[in-house]
Amino acid sequence: MRLEGKVVLITGASDGIGAACASEFAAAGACLSLTARSLEGLTRAGAGAHLITAGDLTLEETRRQVVDRTLERFGAIDLLINNAGVGLYGPSWAASTDDVRHLMELNFFALLGMIQLVTPHMRARRNGMIVNVSSIGGKMVLPWATLYSASKYAVSGLTEGLRMELRGDGVRTMLVCPGYVTTGFQEHVRSGRAPDVVVRARSRAITPAACARAIRRGVERDARTILAPRAGWLLVALARLFPRAVEARMAAMNGTA
Repeated sequence: MRLEGKVVLITGASDGIGAACASEFAAAGACLSLTARSLEGLTRAGAGAHLITAGDLTLEETRRQVVDRTLERFGAIDLLINNAGVGLYGPSWAASTDDVRHLMELNFFALLGMIQLVTPHMRARRNGMIVNVSSIGGKMVLPWATLYSASKYAVSGLTEGLRMELRGDGVRTMLVCPGYVTTGFQEHVRSGRAPDVVVRARSRAITPAACARAIRRGVERDARTILAPRAGWLLVALARLFPRAVEARMAAMNGTA
């Protein structure tokens, strides 16, 4: 997809990967519509944005407002980047039901809600692309964040199924699976804390800007799936080829071996 002049709607755009995507796509000449809960964060991140809408995407009225305002302003949505999400650390068997419901509402149901609002418009135009930000935890389970991984597996499955559903409609999908990215993700999780060995691995993390560049390049070449960094493909391959060994290593990192 050539990005100059295209209308790009980005969720979770107030910081981290979403804010970096706003900067990256603005530099490529796209028209931006940004949304997140924090108006202050959106204002800071959206210096190059043409439209910002603050609100809680777990609410249907907020999702409709974001899409309606974007269409009223630009007349089209060429690219939807579903980036909004939240983490949850700790064992699945001890998690609060309220925390789990909130996790799934934002990570999956809000994302699906945005897709259901935007897809009819894209199908009518027979053009568009939906980018869903999952995680490497949506390709291999992270035992310190099992429920987060479950939500991201759901995003991965949805994205791949949607690609086949829309194959003849001119609408493409791309799955994004970031690894460790230097954002405030760990500080803003719903509850719990990552194991110390995972926290220390931050020194090997990529920046949000690097992740956003990978997303922009993936969109430009109409990629199906990207892992950022690309080394994530090796981890996924190892998990599939040697599941027992990888599970043992991951359990040891979680302190449960």
